[in-house]
Amino acid sequence: MSSGDVHNKDLQNKDDFYAEESPILTVFRKEAHETMLNRINLASAFKLTPQELRVEIENFVFEFAQERRAQITKREQIGIAHELVDDMIGLGPLETLLDDDSISDIVVNGPNQIYVERKGIMQLAHIKFRDDAHLLQIAQRIAHRVGRRVDTSSPLCDARLPDGSRVNIVAPPIALDGTSISIRKFSKKAIDLHGLAEHGSLSEDMLKVLQIASTCGLNIIVSGGTGSGKTTLLNALSQLIDPRERIVTCEDAAELKLQQPHVVRLESRPPNIEGKGEITIRDLVKNALRMRPDRIVIGEVRGSECIDMLQAMNTGHDGSMSTIHANRAREAFIRLENMVAMSGFDLPSEIVRAQIAGAVNLVVQTERLHDGSRKITEIVEVTGLNERGDIGYQHLFKFVPLGETSDHKVFGRFDAGTDNPIFLEKAIIFGLDKELLSIMRSAMDKNGSSDHESDY
Repeated sequence: MSSGDVHNKDLQNKDDFYAEESPILTVFRKEAHETMLNRINLASAFKLTPQELRVEIENFVFEFAQERRAQITKREQIGIAHELVDDMIGLGPLETLLDDDSISDIVVNGPNQIYVERKGIMQLAHIKFRDDAHLLQIAQRIAHRVGRRVDTSSPLCDARLPDGSRVNIVAPPIALDGTSISIRKFSKKAIDLHGLAEHGSLSEDMLKVLQIASTCGLNIIVSGGTGSGKTTLLNALSQLIDPRERIVTCEDAAELKLQQPHVVRLESRPPNIEGKGEITIRDLVKNALRMRPDRIVIGEVRGSECIDMLQAMNTGHDGSMSTIHANRAREAFIRLENMVAMSGFDLPSEIVRAQIAGAVNLVVQTERLHDGSRKITEIVEVTGLNERGDIGYQHLFKFVPLGETSDHKVFGRFDAGTDNPIFLEKAIIFGLDKELLSIMRSAMDKNGSSDHESDY
């Protein structure tokens, strides 16, 4: 068995790997790192392939352990060699966490405190950086890979990893307790709506209605709080788009992974050191309109670009999608209205609401419950403006919590809210009206609720 095989096997025991290490191992790691820097020709080392470099470092660690007669196991030697390689060409201690598929979020609060999220629950990982300088070096390496920088003059940075994982970095002097890194990991396995249904995030009826909505070109806003799974859901919804359509995506940090063949990905850019050259999301959306897109997908709308998104949805780009921060579907409409005001246009409220009502067809609300699970809690359909000039909407589906299991897992049911969706008219064009009616009537029969409409 090769040393690499031993290492991979060892990494499978996550409890051991994250356990607090012995003082002997801590001292040996520090001495090995300092000695390696003195003995190895770094210029020659970086010419090696990652696998060749790993072998060289492993040989060095084995020899160094013999020299010092260190009382550490071969498994521990291999682990230290792996860490040294990660320090040289990877992301240091973060590499182990990034390789762990059970982890969805990594948050670094200074060099000595790293938390990870598993199944919606935060827990402390017994992995540390050597010091503040080591942590800042890794943060700068992340930023440099996407053409950005992190230093005292530019302490805030949004970036991404090669796999699409989202990264936010806050460095001193803004971060008082050392550099902070927040990583939202991108799943290596593409999750579709069927996968979400298997996890209980939505019902089969909801899945079928969303499939029909996408085929009919409905404009969809995915709404939810931080960490509720908005981007995951947006990626899942985007898989329903016809592969013949041309899609343009606009994002701060490119993390959408669309599977269609005809996709153009645009990414914003911060200003340079002279304060020039900034490309905002709004700039991207404006330019996307000139690129002959069938659909525009915006990673997240959070400011003045909202007005341009609504105009795009109102001018023939049916089936466009975006995400927005809001705790309830009703609040998503209020947020959209507020963001239009941020765009600098002094428009009357009734005009803004009319534009929103004409642009947005569905709001899909996702939420992370207190047990860590994520569910689609509302699918809301815009019905137009009511007599008071407010945006009218009706629930197609709503999650109704019923209690907790003995192991504190939330359970409930997905209730249908109507058997007469407004987008039935569009479904007729695509020959999907009978299927849509059948689904909604069947869903209504399951919960016995009546048709209703709500306003804000």
